[in-house]
Amino acid sequence: MPLPNLIEIVPLEKPVRAEITVPGSKSITNRALVLAALSEGETTLRGALWSEDTQVMADCLQKLGFAVKVEPDPDEICNRTITAQGTGGKISNGGTLENPLELFVGNAGTAARFLSALVCLGQGIYRLKGVKRMHERPQEALFDALRELGYCLDSVNNKLPVLVHGSGPKPGATCVVSIGESSQFASALMLCAKVGGWHVNVVGENAEESPYVAMTMQLIEKFPTRGGEFAVEPDASSGSYFWAAGVVMNGFNRVESRLDLPVKVSKWPDFELQIDSEFPMRMPVFGVQSPSSFSRLHDLADSIMTAIVVAPFYDHAIKFVDLGRLRLQETERVHALRNELTKCGAKVVEEGDTLTVYPSKLHGAEIETYNDHRVAMCFAILGLKVPGIKIKNPACVKKTFPNFFQKLAAAPPRGLGATILDATTGRKLEARELFAD
Repeated sequence: MPLPNLIEIVPLEKPVRAEITVPGSKSITNRALVLAALSEGETTLRGALWSEDTQVMADCLQKLGFAVKVEPDPDEICNRTITAQGTGGKISNGGTLENPLELFVGNAGTAARFLSALVCLGQGIYRLKGVKRMHERPQEALFDALRELGYCLDSVNNKLPVLVHGSGPKPGATCVVSIGESSQFASALMLCAKVGGWHVNVVGENAEESPYVAMTMQLIEKFPTRGGEFAVEPDASSGSYFWAAGVVMNGFNRVESRLDLPVKVSKWPDFELQIDSEFPMRMPVFGVQSPSSFSRLHDLADSIMTAIVVAPFYDHAIKFVDLGRLRLQETERVHALRNELTKCGAKVVEEGDTLTVYPSKLHGAEIETYNDHRVAMCFAILGLKVPGIKIKNPACVKKTFPNFFQKLAAAPPRGLGATILDATTGRKLEARELFAD
């Protein structure tokens, strides 16, 4: 049964002790799928995320002619074991100018950017398109870099939809790409650079320190290029909601380490690939002094949204800076966070790309999610503490975490034991109704 269009999270009466598993990393899964397709052997990805974003990537690779086999994961319902047969850079399928090969990328930025570079290595014409929001998101810096490498891309406004004329590798070709708007532009080029024979120079905001560019570089170094196995880490951004739940329920009482929090995330990754693996250590429960600011560039990635939503519980104002990239993602996230927190009674001041959140007494509200999975999940955690939080369009979590609400409702220690209601009828929802499909 589908999730209702409006649900209500009932606050927990007391802290629970739980250790939650979360699905695999979207960022790692979609990078690994591209690397597996470009390898020279059969690669098995274990713990790979299976959600809207990764499904569109797998579907597109299959349309391009890659053999991709998907099997269940016994440990996590939203993971899969994916086996991909690499072809050493050859792309067997391609369309013509009259009948391009159509690739639908939904609202997956990784799929849109990575596939734009990948199909340049083919021999044919490819049209990439997505949902309306994906057609609004930036692509120009990537398209310009691919043109500089010698490829032809036709786009009315340098956004999707785009017609890519694949013409194979171009050994020795050089380009410069800016990551001022998205590090995915550089990652797309880097993933394909070896097969394409490209030299990619990355410039722009913190080009050398961008955590997602660093993730791509490390994955390229570690990935089995002639086949083998690769384990995908749990998604640290998705894990942030449960660490935050533990902190909120713990009343922000200081503890010596994250292991002392009542809610933990199992198999938590080390900070090597995912910057958001730092999230539990940056919450204001450790050390002597709570942080007074967080940076989207230097401290946290998508999990900074989680920190913003729980910030009204702090005992002092917190500044969240360098938020510009949040404006260019699934929705205008800076606006969304300010708007929905204000609905709940929070004092939030927006100045440029900074949000300052003040200690506030919160109340219930109907949360507009803007079809953004992370907005839905952040405010659901708020509902564990604040009565009357209702989430519109909760099924949008299918983008990265389809069983998120099942995790909230599952009995401890595998879940938080939360009660979730159909907000229209007041009926308690059963587990089978909480999966976002």
